[in-house]
Amino acid sequence: MAEVREETPPPPYVAKAHPAGRRLIWLIVVLALLGTLLGLLALGLQPRTSVTLQGKPAPPFAITAINGEFAGQKFSLADLRGHIVVLNIWASWCVECAREATVLEQAWRAYRPRGVWFIGVDYLDTDTAGLAYLKRFDITYPNGPDIGSRIYQAYRATGVPETFFIDRDGIVQHVQIGPIGQTQLDALLDRLLTQGRSQP
Repeated sequence: MAEVREETPPPPYVAKAHPAGRRLIWLIVVLALLGTLLGLLALGLQPRTSVTLQGKPAPPFAITAINGEFAGQKFSLADLRGHIVVLNIWASWCVECAREATVLEQAWRAYRPRGVWFIGVDYLDTDTAGLAYLKRFDITYPNGPDIGSRIYQAYRATGVPETFFIDRDGIVQHVQIGPIGQTQLDALLDRLLTQGRSQP
């Protein structure tokens, strides 16, 4: 009697991933991760300096003056809306600040009757040192301490002196890094005053 052998049915077909296809998938994943990483890196490398504020609304600030006729008075950007504002960040220990101190004071006296306000922000200083500096250069426009470096950080300053020219609508029109000269200062203020004449 012949032996009957049961034939085992062939296993179902299992598709095997082709090595080239697997490499393509990994390549796509790696490229996607790399693209994400580069995007995040680019965001982190965007300049965080004060010049990026040009053409943008000025960050709000509030300061209490410590000098002269304005001592004890509070000033804020909101209160000065409708005026041209020159916001100068300085420090008594800053050599470059001393170079422009007289220039700023002369411009303040010349342009104050035309509605231009100068505000000084004393950065990383003591009231005693700040007041001595203001007295030394006979600075009469309002100056006050930058408590907690809030204004310095809000304006993305990277050093002192830095000066921000803010128009009547609260837009930063120019950022001056380092000391400013009289000719440049006058030209900037004259331009801002002329631009404002057509505005209500």
